[in-house]
Amino acid sequence: MKHYTKILVALELSNGNDAVLLSKAQEFAAEGTELYLIHGVEHMSSYGAAYGISAGIDVEEVLVDESRKSLSKIAEQFNVPPNRQIVKVGPAKFLILEEAEKANIDLVIVGSHGRHGVRLLLGSTANAVLHGAKCDVLAVRVYD
Repeated sequence: MKHYTKILVALELSNGNDAVLLSKAQEFAAEGTELYLIHGVEHMSSYGAAYGISAGIDVEEVLVDESRKSLSKIAEQFNVPPNRQIVKVGPAKFLILEEAEKANIDLVIVGSHGRHGVRLLLGSTANAVLHGAKCDVLAVRVYD
């Protein structure tokens, strides 16, 4: 089996699926493998901007702060240092691809919800990562 030196795991931070993904990461990790964790906070709608209401921005800040706290707890269990814990605002598929290239990742692990059809089978994020990554991608079956 190929040994990966840098593995990026895309986490949802919303259910038990993260444990499945992290378990797979451990299976593929060898001694010395660097584990990176990423979570994307989707942009909030700009509804209300025309009225001078910036609630979306405030909500995004809260979501980012809470996501960092949750990711930090997970990272502590897997000895992932803060410089390899990534929480950013934007579409997850773009953030994952950007960080994978930036950190020279050789394996990205994403969850696949397994619905019907190719796009639904993988999910739009997993599908975009699979087709856009310059490294290996492992789509792991997870359940809602």
